[in-house]
Order: sequence, then C-alpha cells, then structure tokens
Amino acid sequence: MRLRVTVLLVVALHGAAFTRARAQHSLADAIRLADRAAVANRIAAGSAIAQAAHALSPLAGILPSVHVEAGYARTSDPIGVFGTTLRQRAITQANFDPARLNYPGDLGNYQGGVVVEQPIVNADAWAGRAALRHSADAASASETWTRLSTRLDVVRAYFGVAFATERVATLRGAARAANAHVSQADAMVRQGLVTKSDALLAAVRMGDVEADLVEAIGGVETAERQLAVLLGGDGRDRPRDLAATLPSAERIRAVVAGDTAVREGDARADVQAATLGLAAAQGDVQRARAAYLPRVNSFARYDWNASNRPFAGAGNWTVGVMTSWMPFASATEVADTRMAAGRAASAMAQADGAAASARVDIARTRTDLAIALARLAIAERAVAASSEAHRIVARKYAGGLATVVELLDAHAQETRSALALAGARYASISAAAERRRALGGDPASLEALDSASATAATAAIEHIKN
Repeated sequence: MRLRVTVLLVVALHGAAFTRARAQHSLADAIRLADRAAVANRIAAGSAIAQAAHALSPLAGILPSVHVEAGYARTSDPIGVFGTTLRQRAITQANFDPARLNYPGDLGNYQGGVVVEQPIVNADAWAGRAALRHSADAASASETWTRLSTRLDVVRAYFGVAFATERVATLRGAARAANAHVSQADAMVRQGLVTKSDALLAAVRMGDVEADLVEAIGGVETAERQLAVLLGGDGRDRPRDLAATLPSAERIRAVVAGDTAVREGDARADVQAATLGLAAAQGDVQRARAAYLPRVNSFARYDWNASNRPFAGAGNWTVGVMTSWMPFASATEVADTRMAAGRAASAMAQADGAAASARVDIARTRTDLAIALARLAIAERAVAASSEAHRIVARKYAGGLATVVELLDAHAQETRSALALAGARYASISAAAERRRALGGDPASLEALDSASATAATAAIEHIKN
C-alpha cells in the first residue's frame, strides 16, 4: 500500500507537465535554433572560418605589400658617422680631415622610409593558394554535412520527446484501468466471488504497470534535456510545450513512403568534403615541389635621414629585383615534399572510402526504412488484434467466464501493443530522416510530419538559451 501511495504521488507531481493543454512548438523552431546554437554546428562553423582565413596566407607571396619604417640611432663608429652625415646631405670639406675621420664625435640620426615589395614569380605561393582554397571549400562542405547531421539528431530528439510523452500517456491510462480492476477484484473478494489470490495477483500486475509509468515519466525528462543540449542548452533547462504525440501511421506513410524508391542520391556534402580534401592534398604536393623553383621578387623604397626629426631632410630612392634559387634541397624541403605526398595518399583513401560508405549508406537506409514501415504495419495489426482480444476477455469476465488475472493480462497485452506501435512510428521517422540525409537531402524536410508546424510561435524554445 505504501508503494502505491508513493507511485501515485510521483505521478501527481509530474502530471501537470504531461496533461496540461499545450501550445505546441514546432520542429521547425527547434531546427532553426540548432542551426545557430548547436555545439557541433558552432564548432564546424568556426573551423570553416579559420580554414577560409588560412587560405589567405599564400597571398603574401602574390600581392604587393607596403610598410613604413621610422627610427632613431646614435653612433660614434667612424664609418657609421661618415655614412650618416652623407645620408643627411651634411658633408663638408672638414669631414675629410683624417683626425675627424678616425675619431669623429657621436652623431644622431632620425630615419624614415616607405618600402613597397612586389612578388613577381613565386610558384609555391600560387600552388599553396590553390591548395588552401580547396581546403577552405572542404571545410565548408564539412560544415554543411555537420549541419545536416545535427538536423537529423534534432528530428530524432524532437520526436523522441513525443514518443516518451505518448508512452507516459499510454501507461497512465493503463495504470488507471489496472487500478479499477484491482478495486473491482477487492470488492469481489469481499463478496466471495473470487479468491484472495486473484486479488493479490491483480495487485502485482498493477504494480508492474505503475513501475513502468514511473520509469516513463523519468524518460520524458531525460529526453527533453537531451533535446535541450542538442539545441545548444547547458543541460540545466529543458524545452517545454513540445508535441505530445507522434504522427499517425497513415501520416508517416504518406510523407515517407516515397523514400523507399531506388535512387542514386544527390551530391553528399561529406563526399564533397573528402573529394575537395583530396584536391587540397594534391595541390599541397605541387606547392612542396614548387619550392625548388626560382623565385623573383621586386622592391622599391624611399628613405629620409635627418638629425632633428623623422621623415625630414632630402630623400633618396632605391629599386631592385631579387632572384633566389635553391637547386639542392635541404632536409626540411625533402621532408616537406614527402609529408605532402603521404597526406595526398591518405586523402585519396579517405575520398574513396567516403564514396563507398555513401553507396552503402544509401542502400542500408533504404532497407532500414522498408523494414521500419513493414514493422509499422505489423504493429498496427497487433494493436487491432490485442484490442479485440481484450474486448472478448472483458465480456467473458463480465459473464464470469474469465478471471481478473486473465483480464489484466489481456489489458497488458493491449498496452504493450500500443507501446510497440508508438515505437514503430518513431523508428519509421528516424529511418526516414536517415534515408533523406543518406540521399544528400535535408532531414528538416520531415517538418511535414509535425502537427505543430503550422501553428507554432517562432520563439518557442528560445528560453533554453536564457
């Protein structure tokens, strides 16, 4: 009796969360929030930004650069003093006095300059630029795949909450019916119509239902918290007012049945990322080899030297072209070339593996969805059969031809069939979401299954971030 009171107290404390009228919030809201706040999406977006920025680094060997110099120096070095005096256009006949040349006084100089450097031929910079642009494109494709994968997880988690909530509702109804049967059995014991053992066995059956109900209530909270974390929450809060039931079997079939057709699929972002990664690795091999080619760079500078302030005095200019060539590589260049070749071989294997995995994924998800839909049909028939069996046993019980235990067993089977049907509906949705991602599509298109899509407020789940 104490256990029953405890169970009823737990149910009462949580009942409001599951029985109140819900202003349902849609899957579309959850997906929009996940797109901008999900941890995996934010990590992938940051990596893509960083890789795009890294692709700019080879421009140092392609585009011109300008920098300004300014400084002050004071020296008593004979050559330094004479050269500085000459740069300041202050040489007189007295500066050629041998004693002054050998033992000059110290002299200060303010120097200012503007320097322009223009690369002319740097083959390694151009090859590196092409390789890093492929890397940036690969990172962008990887971000797209991460976003689609997150949307798949959101679809599962969103309908997972609905599945858990529907399970609670089913078990709560079963608990009420079991409690009524136990009360009736107790009354029949007092009337001498059944034995005490019948009533005790009925109480045991009711205890099983109540235990399942308590577990299911906890499962809803866990499912909601998992969804909240997936949407970028910190795990301390959970979304509210989500769909309380899964879509019907008819609606699921209407939306996803076409996905079982044999299709090649569209270009998948993960395969694109691997292919672009291979192009980047091959480009990096070209960059490493181009390091052996001559480099040609030009420069121009304008300088000022004065004794009183920077950028004063008469200016002078210098222009030039520099060629450098390293025909014999050092150990560093040899290692760089070999490492680039190794990375290219690895990238080729990854690209081949990604393409093969995609083909397997497409075939597997088609099979999984077909199986899920077949199980859904079987579960529907099981619900109809168990419901009819329960009705027949109830009539026999009313006529004294069946025991209360038989009645509870029939009701328990009907409850199990209802839960199995809910599980089959959820499995069909999950399989359809995986199928659409495998084909290169967007799992978010399953918003069509969500009854709240047309009426939800767009700010539905924003409080998760607060």
